[in-house]
Amino acid sequence: MMNPYKNQAVTNLKKAKGFIDRIAKMIEEEEYCIDICQQVNAALGLLKKTNHYILESHLLTCGTKELASGSEKKRKEFAKEILRVCEVSRRF
Repeated sequence: MMNPYKNQAVTNLKKAKGFIDRIAKMIEEEEYCIDICQQVNAALGLLKKTNHYILESHLLTCGTKELASGSEKKRKEFAKEILRVCEVSRRF
C-alpha cells in the first residue's frame, strides 16, 4: 500500500481495535444496548473507511499497472476484481 493510505488505514484499524475492546467490555458489564450498538456502528464506520483507503491505494498502484499493461485480458480481470470487491462491500 502507498502512503497516505497506508498510514490512514493503520490508524483506523488501531482505533477500531480500541472500539472493539470497549464493546466487549460494555457487553460484559451489561451496559445499555443502544450505547453498545452506537459503538459497533462507530467501529464499522472505521472499518468501511479503512476498506476505502485500501481499495483506493490498490486502484492507484496495482490498477494503474494492470490498466497500462496493454493486455485486454488483464484489464477485464482487473475490472471483474474491482466489481467483486465493490459487491462484497455493499453487503455490509
